[in-house]
Amino acid sequence: MAPVKAVAAKAAGLSALAGEDGDVLIAAAWLHDVGYAPDVLETGFHSLDGARWLLRHGFSPRIASLVAHHSCALYEADERGLGKVLAAEFRRKESVTSDALWFADMTTGPDGQDLSIEDRLAEIRERYGPDDIVTRFWRKAEPSLVEAVRRTQARMTDHPM
Repeated sequence: MAPVKAVAAKAAGLSALAGEDGDVLIAAAWLHDVGYAPDVLETGFHSLDGARWLLRHGFSPRIASLVAHHSCALYEADERGLGKVLAAEFRRKESVTSDALWFADMTTGPDGQDLSIEDRLAEIRERYGPDDIVTRFWRKAEPSLVEAVRRTQARMTDHPM
């Protein structure tokens, strides 16, 4: 739970960047990993499972889509053979809000600690090993993740909070 709390706290600190979407950002941060819960698990792909669960429980399509696509989830979906399913069910919209969610998630370690994007990706590679599906999709996703984090960092510099 520590990483989810830390991601949500980081998102709350970034909510001004998202403007009217600030509450949506915070909600998506709290819910981004709900798909790992055993009662939510369907496909084994937490982003898709969580987003489906959110829709079934009355959450907005916007929040569900942010959860579905958080932190380059489409790369993982492709690795798992679920890319077309994810894209068909949940629209991906690149935005300040999605970038901020990715930033909050990808600069928070597994114990809730602050990490740079580079250290977070190194931690993932170390934890999963070189041949794991997780390492494979992160390797492909890395340029897009780094770009989203850098865009958010630039916004933070332009609009100090």
